[in-house]
Amino acid sequence: MLRRGLVAGPNFESFQRRYFTPEEVAEHNRSEDLWVSYLGCVYNLTPLAEEFKGDLLLKPIVEVAGQDISHWFDPKTKDIRKHIDPLTGCLKYRTPRGRFVHIPPQLPRSDWANDYVKPWWKRTDYQVGQLSPKTRNIRIINTLTSQEHTLEVGALESMWEILHRYLPYNAHAASYTWKYDGKILMMDLTLEENGIVDEDNEFDLLNMDDLSLLNRCCSYLWELLLSENSTSKHQPSDYIILV
Repeated sequence: MLRRGLVAGPNFESFQRRYFTPEEVAEHNRSEDLWVSYLGCVYNLTPLAEEFKGDLLLKPIVEVAGQDISHWFDPKTKDIRKHIDPLTGCLKYRTPRGRFVHIPPQLPRSDWANDYVKPWWKRTDYQVGQLSPKTRNIRIINTLTSQEHTLEVGALESMWEILHRYLPYNAHAASYTWKYDGKILMMDLTLEENGIVDEDNEFDLLNMDDLSLLNRCCSYLWELLLSENSTSKHQPSDYIILV
């Protein structure tokens, strides 16, 4: 474990995210920056879009940029769904949006090149992480500067990963000891594993919006104490409030 000042932690310059939220995937919705998710994973198809730039077979993929396309796939085989072609009686890929890159034509053609090693949907080098199956909204309040930030994080993300998300707002966040309810948090564990229970189901039953509670129910918010690891005489404390 590397040291960040006086705090042990990962090297964030080479830190690799494990999870991405659907909203983060949706930001990459252009052919020049093209991400999709399917079967629980997130893929960066920008190199594929560059390789086939101007090809009509790329159009169906560009149309779903930033979206989840799990419905394209058979979850058992992890291959594109297939069906029986009513014209030929043969088994073929099901492509309602039209044939796309690496899908063979319905009939033999002289211009069809199948010299690729693997179709793009079976290549692991395009994968950048996993899609968060569940997300949580957290509000972070820096009482030293009175700054507040609301973040959406994956429920399976460790505290280190959450801290990594928060670094653009507080570059010194890794120099603090994170605490919850007076106890030091285990940074390798998730919010739930640290005893910060997800109560979204209760909110749904009560027909309450957890985001509205961020501003209305301050007395109900959890507090994370960030105490600075410093020998300075001035030891300011920050509170990160989580919902």
